[in-house]
Amino acid sequence: MSTIEKEVSRRRTFAIISHPDAGKTTLTEKLLLYGRAIQSAGSVKGKQNDKHAVSDWMEIEKKRGISITSSVLQFEYEVYCINILDTPGHQDFSEDTYRTLTAADSVVMVIDAAKGIEPQTRKLFRVCAMRHIPIFTFINKMDREARDSFELLDELEKEFGIGTYPMNWPIGCGRDFKGVFDREKRQILTFSDAHSGGTRIKAIECSLEDTEKLDSLIGEYSRKALVDEIELLDGASFDFDIDKVRSGELSPVFFGSALNNFGVEPFLENFLKMTTAPLSYLSNEEKISPLREEFSAFVFKIQANMNKAHRDRITFMRICSGKFERGKEYYHVQSKRPIKLSRPGQMMAQEREVIDEAYAGDIIGVFDPGVFSIGDTVCEKGMKVEYAGIPTFAPEHFAVIEQIDALKRKQFAKGITQIAREGAIQMFFIPESGMERVYVGVVGMLQFDVLEFRMESEYGVKYRRTDTPHSLVRYVMNEDIDFSSLNLMQNTKWVQDVNGRNLLLFTAEYEMNWALDKNPQLILKEFSQM
Repeated sequence: MSTIEKEVSRRRTFAIISHPDAGKTTLTEKLLLYGRAIQSAGSVKGKQNDKHAVSDWMEIEKKRGISITSSVLQFEYEVYCINILDTPGHQDFSEDTYRTLTAADSVVMVIDAAKGIEPQTRKLFRVCAMRHIPIFTFINKMDREARDSFELLDELEKEFGIGTYPMNWPIGCGRDFKGVFDREKRQILTFSDAHSGGTRIKAIECSLEDTEKLDSLIGEYSRKALVDEIELLDGASFDFDIDKVRSGELSPVFFGSALNNFGVEPFLENFLKMTTAPLSYLSNEEKISPLREEFSAFVFKIQANMNKAHRDRITFMRICSGKFERGKEYYHVQSKRPIKLSRPGQMMAQEREVIDEAYAGDIIGVFDPGVFSIGDTVCEKGMKVEYAGIPTFAPEHFAVIEQIDALKRKQFAKGITQIAREGAIQMFFIPESGMERVYVGVVGMLQFDVLEFRMESEYGVKYRRTDTPHSLVRYVMNEDIDFSSLNLMQNTKWVQDVNGRNLLLFTAEYEMNWALDKNPQLILKEFSQM
């Protein structure tokens, strides 16, 4: 076995998704704890001595207690090299999550046992289903009052149109939560809210026919309920099929409590066995194997100012094939120029460790001098490869922002441009005017708050914001058109993007239809959608 084959075979790259407050970031940190990547788990502000989540590195994330941007976390566990992509749960930042999912080989979906499937979970699942990504479900917070476990499984199957296979089964919930029963090993893990995760919970082998032993472990009432439920499961649930798991048709389900480190390590061990090593990626309808010797990668995320001391821009790349070597010259497909990837690093949220090599499946961060865009391909010279671009989402909310301090014109322009390049906002210029006043479009209103916070904290700039009634944006496909001659409604605005392409902003669909009706020559195109 070659070095590339050996290294790629031990990589596992997955994203963790959920609705806000389902426990996604807590589960992520407990996985890091087991991999000894961190010594103690943090939590959002206001809990556990005001520690903050390791993966929440932005100041505003720490203040609000929510994840705003995806984080990349790499650590070793036993024979595996694990790359976790921790994503925002809030729907206003869903575009960042969608882009991040393009870099994942599988997904862990965290569900609150009391709430079940929530709107954001549905949206994220649809993206996974389109790519046939394997989905593993962790039903969290079983130590609190929860919905009926069969009802939760039924909801998963009906909402998502896939089968479920419970790998373990909860014994009660809330105050009566006694632990879980491992269906394959026929073992019981007993729950204690005092478990800190520092030591492995010892499984107790116990046949369901051993009434006396079960009663001593979980009590007569819980034993009777468990026996009846396992009998029902064994007779009526889907059969386990690893091929269906890996094609996204069957989701293995685990029950536990991430906050109490209960069920996390068994979940991790089972997950690593069932999920796949890095998969092939499509380039011009050709599948590029991760075992191919030549290096290739694509950009799925750009982040400015992760390091306060340097104020640099980091480009995140998913390696699709071969081996990356520090100092080697590669080829940037979009600019058709050779390029050296400067200061390559592996990530632990905002912390970076400079590396000499990396392999297919790894996520690396490189210094970006301003040449990269989301969706770009970087590869070995002479390699004919270009990975599919990552679609952008049409903004739904718009505002005009204008600088207040004329002396900070450069900082204003730099900040808006850099944040727009990350994909967090979309910026539109007013033709034949400067950068002092621009339109900004976002998918969710909370992104405006993040923009304001980041502009002030990272670039020292305050600005004036005026929300506008626009809700639709369309590209103008006519190459030669006189916008002054167009018959448009008063609220329709002509703007241009960073590449100089013309667009029209509309307040409603009827306004767009009016423009098309009054200007038969006008050709409009929607933003590309995931």
